[in-house]
Amino acid sequence: MTIAIISHPDCYQHNMGYGHPETPERLSAIQQALQTSSLQTRLKYYEAPLVEQKYLSQVHTQQYLEYLNASVPTSLEESYWLDGDTCLMKFTLPAALRAAGAATLAVDLVMQHETNATFCAVRPPGHHAKRARAMGFCYYNNVAIAAAYAIEQYNLQKVAIVDFDVHHGNGTEDIVTGNSKILLCSTFQHPFYPYEGAYTKAPNICNLPLPAGTNGQTYRAAVTKTLLPCLSEFQPQLIIFSAGFDGHSYDNMSMFNLLEADYAWITQQVKIIADQYAQSRIISCLEGGYNLEVLGKCVIAHLQSISSM
Repeated sequence: MTIAIISHPDCYQHNMGYGHPETPERLSAIQQALQTSSLQTRLKYYEAPLVEQKYLSQVHTQQYLEYLNASVPTSLEESYWLDGDTCLMKFTLPAALRAAGAATLAVDLVMQHETNATFCAVRPPGHHAKRARAMGFCYYNNVAIAAAYAIEQYNLQKVAIVDFDVHHGNGTEDIVTGNSKILLCSTFQHPFYPYEGAYTKAPNICNLPLPAGTNGQTYRAAVTKTLLPCLSEFQPQLIIFSAGFDGHSYDNMSMFNLLEADYAWITQQVKIIADQYAQSRIISCLEGGYNLEVLGKCVIAHLQSISSM
C-alpha cells in the first residue's frame, strides 16, 4: 500500500526560539527516519496547500482568526506571545495554514481512493487550539478542520478522531463537543497539562485519563476496555489520528512510559476498526513528540501499522 506523506517547507520556518521543545528539527528527524526505513519505496510525497479560510471559519471564530492575523509581527526579530509557551512570529501563520491544508488534502486523498494511508508531517500541531484561543503550541486545530471538511465535502455522517498524545486534546474537545457526526476518543495523562477533559460527560467524547507512570501494559488494558468498544460502536466512516508521541518513556514532556511497540499496537487496533467500518480510510496528523532520537522511530512504527494489509 502506498503511504501519502504530506508536508511543506513552510512548516520548517516557524521557530519559537532557542530552548523551545516544538522545533523545526522534529520534522527533520521524521524525514530522516522515513528516508532510511523499509517504508521508503512505498512513500508518495505531497506538498501541503494553504488551507482555505472558509474551512478555518468552520471550527474557529472569525474574531479569533482576525486576532491572529492582526498579531503577526512584521519583522524577523519580533515575536508576539499568545500565552506562556505559544508565540507568533513572522512565519508562524504560513506554517499553520500549510498544516491545516495538509489535513484537508489528506481527506481528499483517502476519499478519492488515491491511498488509504496518509500522514501529515507538519507543524505547528493543532489539538490544543480551541474555537477562539491558541494554546499549547497550537494555532489552528488541524484534525477538527479535517473532520469538518470531510463532513461538508463528502457528506460523511460519522468521523472519529483518535488522539493518543499524552496531553489531552482539549482544543478538539472544545470544538467538536455536541457534534453527533464526530466522535473524539482521547487518551492522556491526568492530572497534567492542559488540566481538562477528565470529567467530560458529552455523549460524543470518549476520554481516557491515565495516571503518571502508565506503561504499555496498563495503557493497552485501558484502551481495550474503554476506547476501542466506544470507537467500534460508533462505526466511523473515516478515522483521523491526532498522533502525539510525547508519551514515550524517553520523552521528558510527560511521565508516561510507552514505547514504539505501544504506538504500533494502538494503531493496529484502530486500523482493525477502520478496515471494518471505514473502508480502511485513515488520516494521521502529527501532534506532539519532542525527543528527536525516538520521534522518527515512533512515526515509523505508527505508519507500518497504518499501512499493514
